[in-house]
Amino acid sequence: MDLASVRSLNARDTSEAPKYHLRMPLSPDEFYATTAAVADEEGRTTLSRMTAWEIFPFEQDGLRVVPLKAPELPETPRRGEGGLPCASCAATGRGTVWQDDHWRLITFTEPSGAPLVMVLLPKDHFDLTDLPDDLAGELGRLIVHTSRAIESLEHIARAHVSRWGDGGAHLHVFFFARPEGFVQLRGTCLAIWDDLLPQTPKDVRDADAMIVARALEASYGGEAITS
Repeated sequence: MDLASVRSLNARDTSEAPKYHLRMPLSPDEFYATTAAVADEEGRTTLSRMTAWEIFPFEQDGLRVVPLKAPELPETPRRGEGGLPCASCAATGRGTVWQDDHWRLITFTEPSGAPLVMVLLPKDHFDLTDLPDDLAGELGRLIVHTSRAIESLEHIARAHVSRWGDGGAHLHVFFFARPEGFVQLRGTCLAIWDDLLPQTPKDVRDADAMIVARALEASYGGEAITS
């Protein structure tokens, strides 16, 4: 079944649609049908070209794609959504290395495989798409200043910045420090490598986090929080 056939399953009149949104995204059923049309009898698609990239952390031999499940609607509410408690709001201050009136920069209790992983989040309960414009402007500046501070660390080549947001409705912006010289850790797979590599020594991680916090205090404002 090609895309045109799939679209005919859910055809709609777009004559009155705004000019900036003439094409509608695939519905959940259409999205599933396009995958099912190219899958094998077990519902598995072939390995993607990504598995041949030098940054991919697994060998192709023996690797199989998990079958895509049919859509489940409505989705289960995230933490902090639909009346569910928000762990980020309840954990005020935990792991904080820098803060100002509106934002916190934290590290996790235990280090992981990347030299440094930090998370920026608003103190109030906002997700990315409902940030007020003033906080949205602050977020942009903070991403730049935090990335600069991380990339100023010795032996750090890049700060990777990510936001997913599927687990909770409280905005989390992740910063992954990519170590210098390890080109195999470039790109989107660094978050996977972070789970596979041995933990960075905690005293080293904490010292680097404090360097970033003090650099952010100097360049942006707020205050570094010493333990």
